[in-house]
Amino acid sequence: MMRWIGAAFVLALLCACNPSVQTASSPSPNPSPTSSALSLKISGHGTAARPVRFVAQQRSRVQYDLLASSFESIGAQGSARADFANVRVTFHGKDGSRLMAQSPQAIVDQSTNMIDMEGGVRAKNDNGTTLSCDTLQYDHATEMLYGTGHVVITSANGFRATGDRFESDISLTHTRMQ
Repeated sequence: MMRWIGAAFVLALLCACNPSVQTASSPSPNPSPTSSALSLKISGHGTAARPVRFVAQQRSRVQYDLLASSFESIGAQGSARADFANVRVTFHGKDGSRLMAQSPQAIVDQSTNMIDMEGGVRAKNDNGTTLSCDTLQYDHATEMLYGTGHVVITSANGFRATGDRFESDISLTHTRMQ
């Protein structure tokens, strides 16, 4: 079922590239060059045993793996915005590090190339360092994390840092707190 939803999502996005697809805003058989792009609304629901899954890769390396109970995507290919509920994201750093983060909601925005996790984020890396904050933003292009609101980072040996904002790499080893 999830593969079908993923395949339907990809198929729908590919259809958005097809210039022969008719849109509601251009009923004529030969749309003018100024006609609007095809905007799609796609939604899906998973189960506890089989959540909705989206994986972002660059070349053959996974950058993040997102699991959610449901999603709704609106927009054209390249500028779609997808809203996810009950989210678990595993971010994979270039150095092999991983950060597993959870939040009630996440937004993946193709136009900004960002993931915004909202509603209270809890995360933990492979070394046992934990992170909590109100919102966590992941920049897909730079693979950097930005957190705001009640930020608490606690290392495996008990060192604790708090602040209102932070930025870091996936491993949470190069972190700047404010």
